[in-house]
Parts: sequence; structure tokens; C-alpha cells
Amino acid sequence: MNEMVIDSIRVSLNNYQRVVILKEKEAERFLPIWIGPSEADSIALQLQGVAVPRPMTHDLLRSTIDILGASVKHILVSDLNNDTFFAKIVLETDGKSFEVDSRPSDAIALAVRAKVPIFAEETVLDKAGILMDSETGKAIQEEESDIKKPVKEEDITKMSAFKDLIESLDMDDIGEGKSKS
Repeated sequence: MNEMVIDSIRVSLNNYQRVVILKEKEAERFLPIWIGPSEADSIALQLQGVAVPRPMTHDLLRSTIDILGASVKHILVSDLNNDTFFAKIVLETDGKSFEVDSRPSDAIALAVRAKVPIFAEETVLDKAGILMDSETGKAIQEEESDIKKPVKEEDITKMSAFKDLIESLDMDDIGEGKSKS
């Protein structure tokens, strides 16, 4: 498991869909995950410290977990299958750990409220992680020899759900830790 931080929330200029971009805490690999507009808003509002007059769905989930005597330990982006990400919310109660299946967007929205770490499995990062060249803002691929090489077009095509995103995002400020919604 690799610890991740939320780098930013972006909007694709091609289709106006939202994507949360996670970054490895101790490395330069990024993980873009498509999310819905309400989940993007929920994450962004919490990150920006915006108070809402009534609890949002993720606030309700956090309150319910607390009332039931459990605590959120961390969340895990656990799998990527057929361009769909999967996540788990790891809860603890009475000294026991439980994993609850979740969409990554909901798990991340809960993680920012509970102020718990976000992790991603290495297999997920191997499939969808992107290294960015800090000078050019272009995606690069790390070879086993640690020599950075441009990503081949056929490799990008294989990542069908991410191709439009990679081509349309303004990556000039990626890694600066600014949340955008």
C-alpha cells in the first residue's frame, strides 16, 4: 500500500467530468480517478473548509460511523478492473477491523472528513499511475532500470478511460497542491 494525498480536483475540458488526482506522498506518481460532480463538490468543500448549512451525505456517513462507536482508520483504493476503480473503507470498533466496499469518490470524501490517510494498492498504481515530467508537464513512464521514457501512444490508448483526461488537463500546475473545482 502506498500513501496518497489529494493533489487536486480537476474538470476535463472535453466533457466537463470531474477527476480527483491523487499523488503518492513519498514519490512523484499521480493517480487520476473519474468522480461524479456531487462527490467532487463534497471533497472540494471539505478541503476548502466551507461550512454548509445542512450535512451532506458524507457528513451523515461520518456521523453514523461515530454514533455506532466505530472509527475510520484509512481508505484504500484497492483495485482497477475494466476502467473501474474500487475502494475499501477500513473501520475499527472494539479492537476489530472491518473493510467496507466503496466507490473511491465516496471513500475519499469520507477520508477528508475523518482526516485519515488515503492509500492505493501498488497494483492499481502500476495500472493507472502516471509519472509527470516537471519541466514539460507530459506523462512519462518509469522503466525497470529507472530510466524515464515517454509513454507510448498505444499504452495511453489502452487506458481508454484516462486518454481524454490526460490530453485535456492543464498539467502546468500539477503537484503544487492546489485544489480546483
